[in-house]
Amino acid sequence: MHRFHPIRRKGPHPVMRQQVYEAEGIATEFLTFPSLNATGIVDHFFSTRVGGHSTGDCAEMNFNFYREADARAVAANYRRAAAILGGGRTSSDFVITRQTHSDHIRRVTAADRGQGVTRPANYNAVDALITNVPGIILTVYTADCVPVYLVDPAHRAIGLAHSGWRGTVAKITAKTLAAMHAAYGTNAADCVCAIGPSICRDCYEISEDVADAFRKAFGPAAKSLLTPTRPGHCLLDLWAAGRLILEDAGVPSAAIAVTDICTRCNPELLFSHRAAGERRGNCCAFLSLK
Repeated sequence: MHRFHPIRRKGPHPVMRQQVYEAEGIATEFLTFPSLNATGIVDHFFSTRVGGHSTGDCAEMNFNFYREADARAVAANYRRAAAILGGGRTSSDFVITRQTHSDHIRRVTAADRGQGVTRPANYNAVDALITNVPGIILTVYTADCVPVYLVDPAHRAIGLAHSGWRGTVAKITAKTLAAMHAAYGTNAADCVCAIGPSICRDCYEISEDVADAFRKAFGPAAKSLLTPTRPGHCLLDLWAAGRLILEDAGVPSAAIAVTDICTRCNPELLFSHRAAGERRGNCCAFLSLK
């Protein structure tokens, strides 16, 4: 029986489920939100670094082609991710972001299948993806930044956003919900959302210029997000900020799951920029309509 790697969680009750996929003599660990599975319309997971084909600083389950020399290892990791999602999906079903910490959103159609994985992407500066096409796998890279899953069961539409501090200040998740409304008729009140593994408040110290950006973006609510530390620095709670944005956009509080797993607290399990700098790979958030 597979023994899972231990997780340092930020609360007494697990929010995410730790699972394993075993094939070809490799046990790949991954994380899921029961609340997203309960919608019955999506397959999803958040990857760990355990149980892939990459080596060195990117060991083992890296999904960023630009961070290691062996593209075959990364391609093998994508094939494994497709197998975990199931439903006959293949590497040609992934569509990746081209992240620049922007608030740009791309509507993904069947013509986009494979972009960034089996063929070069023909777009740039995209930090969120939306679709209503079954089988397409929306893909967001992370290594401390926040992935946000958006599921609309009423219109069978989904979105996936990369929200670092700049994306959070720009409220990219609210803009993604607005893009889903324009494209598919999505109402935020119908959505089930999840804030995925990322850096926690206790590990994320920021400078005063970033804190000021949050004060301008969130007004009085910013006080609850910022905890002063040494002069000119604060701790920033990206998880709480993400929840505020979703609630302000109209998503019911009970329909928002917030991870209890910090990337910086779990460097053996997850890639973290704060822990390893540039000597690392990337985890991924994956979301696909059944």
